[in-house]
Amino acid sequence: MTDSSLSATRLFAHHPGFRRVFAPDRLTLGFILPVASYPNEPGPSLEHHAELTQLADRLGFAALWARDVPFYDPGFGDMGQIFEAFTYLGFLAGTTKRITLATGSAVITLRHPLHLAKMSATVDQLSGGRLVLGIASGDRPVEYPAFGLEDEYEQRGDRFREAFEMFRLASETAFPAGDFDRFGDLQGLADLIPKPVNGRIPAFVTGRSRQPMDWIAANADGWFYYFVGVEHVASLTTLWKETIKRVVGEDVFKPFAQGMFFDLAEDPDQAPMPIHAGLRIGRNYLVDYLAHMQRRGVNHAALNLKASRRPAKEVVQELAEYVLPHFPSHEPPEP
Repeated sequence: MTDSSLSATRLFAHHPGFRRVFAPDRLTLGFILPVASYPNEPGPSLEHHAELTQLADRLGFAALWARDVPFYDPGFGDMGQIFEAFTYLGFLAGTTKRITLATGSAVITLRHPLHLAKMSATVDQLSGGRLVLGIASGDRPVEYPAFGLEDEYEQRGDRFREAFEMFRLASETAFPAGDFDRFGDLQGLADLIPKPVNGRIPAFVTGRSRQPMDWIAANADGWFYYFVGVEHVASLTTLWKETIKRVVGEDVFKPFAQGMFFDLAEDPDQAPMPIHAGLRIGRNYLVDYLAHMQRRGVNHAALNLKASRRPAKEVVQELAEYVLPHFPSHEPPEP
């Protein structure tokens, strides 16, 4: 059995970042960075960003997901967490203790795979093996010309696969050797250091990233998907599990995670109301909603508080008191 066909539970049995977030038939909660409310602004103030990430860590949430957004594109209307993703996660590695640090998601087509391998392994080492790497092909047309890659935009699916292959080779192999049409030749004469703490960084493909489902199931360690209505979740998780079963193996677990914009209502009994790419919902209905998602195979929900009409700290504390006990993070393995 190859590494790609191993159950993620076995492959990452001693990986603190993976183990804190993912387990079969269980759902955990995390946040898409910044942990901030800015419903009417394109970007957050970041005034209390360190305090709020540390609060999420202390209260027991599972993960923090950093978005990779190099430019502010008014057409998208959101700056992400403003800070460069890997630099920010390196900072959080030193200010948090248990919470998983993740990219959600790194646009690997716009980064050289060797830089990606170096940055990822650095954050993984600094955090004691807490990094999970969400990866994507990029869907903002303004970015490709800015990086001198306008001719590659329509071929970004091919570029994504080649970048991923070189990243894996460089980050997991001593003195790697291989030829890559877009990125250069590794001649086995030099080794890229550091390597990941546990030998491999879990990699989750975001959306389709212009890849066939069979490729994602065979090569990724999990699937990170955008928000869809509750009526569509089961079809996605069923597709994911059936593809893994057919392509990889009967008993292989690879998690399914989902991101969403989120507004916790003042009224704990407010029924779900759709907002852009997410929900406005009271805490009591939220528990039922997440339990429904858990039964349908969702292993992690990453909440983006941009749309929140309430202060982020207040929302984090209420979720920790009333919702998190139903969906606890998993304790990391003993060293």
